[in-house]
Amino acid sequence: MFGFINLNKPRGFTSHDCISKIRRLLNLKKVGHGGTLDPLATGVLPIAVGKATRLLQFLPEQKAYHARIRLGVTTTTDDLEGEILTTNSTTHLSREAIVTSLKQFQGEIEQIPPIYSAIKKNGTKMYELARKGIDAEVPPRRVIIEHIEVIDFILGDFLEIDVAITCGSGTYIRAIARDLGQTLGVGGTLANLVRTQSCGMSLDNSLSLEELATKLQQKDPIFIEPATLLTHLPPIFLSPEDTPKWIQGQKILLSEIQEPGIATSDYYRTHQLDNNLFLGISKINAIKSKILVKPKIVCINVME
Repeated sequence: MFGFINLNKPRGFTSHDCISKIRRLLNLKKVGHGGTLDPLATGVLPIAVGKATRLLQFLPEQKAYHARIRLGVTTTTDDLEGEILTTNSTTHLSREAIVTSLKQFQGEIEQIPPIYSAIKKNGTKMYELARKGIDAEVPPRRVIIEHIEVIDFILGDFLEIDVAITCGSGTYIRAIARDLGQTLGVGGTLANLVRTQSCGMSLDNSLSLEELATKLQQKDPIFIEPATLLTHLPPIFLSPEDTPKWIQGQKILLSEIQEPGIATSDYYRTHQLDNNLFLGISKINAIKSKILVKPKIVCINVME
């Protein structure tokens, strides 16, 4: 088995829970995922099966979310899974003030991840330290938020806002909720999160665990071919004669550059020229007018 599955992660499941479930469904151990989702979050969880697990690092990094932020509340985990620390009135907040404050989170920003996170410090995950009551400083990180906007205001026991976010990898939406609340002076926490896009996959064509199980019973196709998710990488095409050498780990010397600017990228999706068969990922060294193609990931596209 080889390929990717666009899974719609259910609420209450950890990402590891989903992996365990899919391993049982497929009767296969080699299953991985891209971009962890918290248990309370739902939406796109990219799943890699077989040798496709080696390709996770090359998938597109952009992610998109619909988040509901509850203002006037802070929690230990920066979402509703944690204990409430403070509550404050939000009646004085205007929509204009909220929208204006949210704008400062767009662009490249410095973000401090939540203390309850999977980030490791000295080999131990931060949430493990937090659960033991160990006070450990969380190092800040630079993240990129390409777009963020309020799409709805919800008035109830608390003021909540629905926010659409497009961002790069490593961004914590819980941290945005927390920091927006701090900026407004009332506190904030994440009330709900749906990931609508990740690694080139979208929520529109994702599969629930139940739908996946049904498709497997009916022997319907479930896998996304890796090459369809790697179109952001420039291509290299090998001749049928050079393909076996490349698969065996040999460097291939091409006589000329096939594409303009081919030497400007770190990695290339690699195909066989005559049938467009996806072979894997290459690195190259440009030597004057020639290119030395070196296999990085050998991953012949044989769908089962």
